[in-house]
Amino acid sequence: MTKLRGDQNNALTTMLRSVATAGRTAVGRRSALALAPHARLGSSSAVNHWQDAPDALPAPPSASPAGGNGALRAPRASHWEEAGSWSAEDIAAASQENAMFTWGPSDGARSSAIDIARGEGVYLFDRAGKQYLDWTSQAVCTNLGHSPPAAVTEAMSKQMAHCPFVYSGLAMTEIRARTCALMADITPSNISGFLFPSSGAEANEGAIRIAQRFTGRQKIMTRQRSYHGGTTSTLNATGDFRKNFVPEISQSSAFVRMADPNPWSFTWGETEEEATARILSVLDEQMKNEGPDTIAAVLMEHVPGAAGVLLPPKGYVEGVAALCEQYGILLIADEVMTGFGRTGKMFGFQHFDVLPDIVTCAKGITASWQPLSCIGVSSEIQDHFRSTPLGYGATYQAHPVAMACAYEVIKHTLDQKIVEHAASMEPVMVECIQQLVDKHGT
Repeated sequence: MTKLRGDQNNALTTMLRSVATAGRTAVGRRSALALAPHARLGSSSAVNHWQDAPDALPAPPSASPAGGNGALRAPRASHWEEAGSWSAEDIAAASQENAMFTWGPSDGARSSAIDIARGEGVYLFDRAGKQYLDWTSQAVCTNLGHSPPAAVTEAMSKQMAHCPFVYSGLAMTEIRARTCALMADITPSNISGFLFPSSGAEANEGAIRIAQRFTGRQKIMTRQRSYHGGTTSTLNATGDFRKNFVPEISQSSAFVRMADPNPWSFTWGETEEEATARILSVLDEQMKNEGPDTIAAVLMEHVPGAAGVLLPPKGYVEGVAALCEQYGILLIADEVMTGFGRTGKMFGFQHFDVLPDIVTCAKGITASWQPLSCIGVSSEIQDHFRSTPLGYGATYQAHPVAMACAYEVIKHTLDQKIVEHAASMEPVMVECIQQLVDKHGT
């Protein structure tokens, strides 16, 4: 066999020659009987498939000239400089050339984005040292501020050192088992099985699919005033303006918008009782029209967040749960924003006399120090999927380092009585907000 020419001595050519050589060796061992069916085709082309491949393989195409399509650029030496050494101009240039922003036009968002250098407590600091109060907890998610307790950072470092990653479909880790058990301890007793995706949208996406597979039904009912995530399914489930970003080809009739208990331009009744009775009658009628046996679940934020922080009229949530029970429809509680003390309860639905079949959460589960979310399901649903394929998965599901963060954050939330503190601050917040309304109401 002739040797490869120097310009062909590369990894691609070597791999291709290895495949070709293996193929010729295998063919050489074939018996005449094995090749006979091909010979019976009566065409010389049938034999050509088993002739030796040529020794010389064509050279791969040369790289595109600098600046051409597909050209690779040498990484800048500044990438190896110490973190924090880039100037404001370096950051601005890289942002302008390479960074994209979510939801709105990037240039508009970039023009108002603050160049944040560090965080401490409830404050953020820009590169000039100016202090900002993180009034919104970023995207309503940095529940514990910007100074992680030592127990959190130490747990994450230890997990990184001992077992930074395993795929959850192939292995179990102690930190995953511990976090599942802890979640079972802090959720209602009917919730017993847990999955841990990476974002709130993924959690809601998984909950939707689990509900559909468990019930054998397809429709998901959601509120007009709602937001459930930025993936295609969760945007289909969303009621606020972002639903309009779903391309027409991806819009699904499986998602049905319920009449909302908090309308913009009219009232359901003069009293809460009257409003609740009327809206529940409308929802009952809507479920009957859709066909209760086609509805897998009602997905709802019990206290909508991005849609307006709206409290439903008294009795509404319990009435929705009763209709779900009547028609065998699952109730999914979207606790992505309200979970882990945001409303003065561990979960927002605990302000109401309801027990969801599925609970989703994110944001506060790690105080947003790591990307992690959670899907909790009832024991009935969990038992169903012990012997039935779940039909849902993700590479980073139950990522060990993120789980280590969540485990310590939840324990810190409990130890420091963060939920109770949030509840104690409610009357202060209400009083101060009312003062702002009185002063700037017009």
